[in-house]
Amino acid sequence: MARRGAPAGGTGGKDKAKGRKDRRGGRAEREPFSGPVGSGLAELIPDRERPDGWTLRLDGAPQSHVDLADPTYLSFAYQRRIGHIIDLAAPPLHPLNVLHLGGGAFTLARYTAATRPRSTQQVVEVDAALVQLVRDRLPLDPQARVRVRAVDAREGLGKLPDDWADLVVADVFSGARTPAHLTSAEFLTDVRRVLKPSGQYAANLADGPPLAHLRGQVATAAAVFPELALAADPVVWRGRRFGNAVLLASALPLPVAEFTRRVASDPHPGRVEHGRALMDFTGGAAVVTDAAARPSPAPPPSVFENP
Repeated sequence: MARRGAPAGGTGGKDKAKGRKDRRGGRAEREPFSGPVGSGLAELIPDRERPDGWTLRLDGAPQSHVDLADPTYLSFAYQRRIGHIIDLAAPPLHPLNVLHLGGGAFTLARYTAATRPRSTQQVVEVDAALVQLVRDRLPLDPQARVRVRAVDAREGLGKLPDDWADLVVADVFSGARTPAHLTSAEFLTDVRRVLKPSGQYAANLADGPPLAHLRGQVATAAAVFPELALAADPVVWRGRRFGNAVLLASALPLPVAEFTRRVASDPHPGRVEHGRALMDFTGGAAVVTDAAARPSPAPPPSVFENP
């Protein structure tokens, strides 16, 4: 979950971000880097357990993790669940047209490029300075067919032709909250326009007790897509803490059984609901429209402690 806020000053230089060799000429010692971007203070923190791993933080909150040597490694639970969706969207190695709303460190675009060569991908990330930082310090594989556009997510979505995407992935946060204009039925109607008839929509959602936002998002998606599934940690389902949930939607039946099995087998096992049980979960929540849309709730400060 991204957390973005007011700009702040930065420290460090390009040589520090990439590391420096020790006196014996061994592997470069990597050091953290921080600097201002359009949406706040960006930090790159080296993963001490993975020699080519980095965590991107925005205003202190972990936003993305990448392993430049192994882009198939997904550290965050919600990204792992979206990775399952990418895996199940078509037969193995079959290339996809993918639209990513929200860029971060391009983790899921890297994953798609590595697992599905020749895929065509577009990343829409409003923060141009963040895009440039990631390009400079966590460069994409030059063979990956990934185009990055620094525009608002809904604006970028509106520029794509009908029936273009096999998959649309939404992972957009501003100040740790999903912007209101990306929560409405009108937004999802445009997503469905861009999707192929067999295409799928995956969204990273965040909420806490009493899960009113999550219930409303499921009800809104159900007004646009006939097939839905929702994956989350059991403690989130029970309304015991703030956390992430991954929504999967399509016009055609979903691979629910295999998705459920994979989510349950994750290092942090989750639970998937679909069908009648998922509709019952909404509790009669109203469909969100542009006129009534609100950002997702702000997480409590404790969510970002000891990540």
